[in-house]
Amino acid sequence: MNKVRSLAVAIALATGAAGTLGASVAHAADKYPSKPIRVIVPFAPGGSTDIIARLVTQRMSQELGQPMVVENKGGAGGAIGAAEAARADADGYTLSIATVSTMAVNPACRPKDLPYDPIKDFQPVTNFANTANVVAVNPKFPAKDFKGFVEELKKNPGKYSYGSSGTCGVLHLMGESFKMATGTDIVHVPYKGSGPAVADAVGGQIEILFDNLPSSMPQIQAGKLHAMAIAWPEEIAAVKGVPTFKQAGFPVLNQPVWYGLLAPKGTPMDVVNKLRDAAVVALKDPKVIKALDDQGSAPSGNTPEEFAKEIKEQFDWAQDVVKKQNIKLD
Repeated sequence: MNKVRSLAVAIALATGAAGTLGASVAHAADKYPSKPIRVIVPFAPGGSTDIIARLVTQRMSQELGQPMVVENKGGAGGAIGAAEAARADADGYTLSIATVSTMAVNPACRPKDLPYDPIKDFQPVTNFANTANVVAVNPKFPAKDFKGFVEELKKNPGKYSYGSSGTCGVLHLMGESFKMATGTDIVHVPYKGSGPAVADAVGGQIEILFDNLPSSMPQIQAGKLHAMAIAWPEEIAAVKGVPTFKQAGFPVLNQPVWYGLLAPKGTPMDVVNKLRDAAVVALKDPKVIKALDDQGSAPSGNTPEEFAKEIKEQFDWAQDVVKKQNIKLD
């Protein structure tokens, strides 16, 4: 009888403790945030990741009532900043920006020495924005549309070269994925960033360029590059008449890049949802939408579950391309 009574008392105490703990967690979430929030951008200031992060988090700060302080931690293709973010306390006060590079390409190219796991170490909050990719050619290239472009490449395996922003970057993988999907053979020429690759494509040192659309757009609009296809859900007015990869018959290539918000794994979902709600408000602000559009990007604001799915799909894609094309870092 005493044992039964003791067990009953233990259960009651445990239940009470759990209830108290649950109440304290909820109370903490209600008070969140009570101090500034640090946001790690794993790249240098001034690039697309940094610009989009500052734009959206500044507006989120107004909703949350606390500043979101961007801190740039560049290096190793974003791995240094991402690793620091993965090790942070799961209290909602250290967040980070996710990109296709940090969450898919780096893990695929560095499976043995990357100091974080893109799937296990983070809690996705939301995708801030998507940006189109493009394949473009020098105006002297003999084909003027996507169908003719692929036909020309198939007739001349190994003749043409394409530039990307660097070995085992997302644009390199885009080029290799293009080769796999179309059955073509083009030679990769890696550059240290998109700028030099764009310059050489305009100058004719390389015939083909895989790039983010914003960095190529001025040259495309000036007629110094011809866009063949874009990775985007629909045609873009600024490059009127250029088909999406899906329209061209290659939906597997129709993958924009994205920039999103992450918390460390274990962050309370009440906190995650509060951050996501603030992001949704920010991404509906006309000023934010206009500023994103000026960057060649469009707002997303999807759910944590949807963003987690996007990350996993992109990670699986990158692993597949790296393995099948035997891509290795120099």
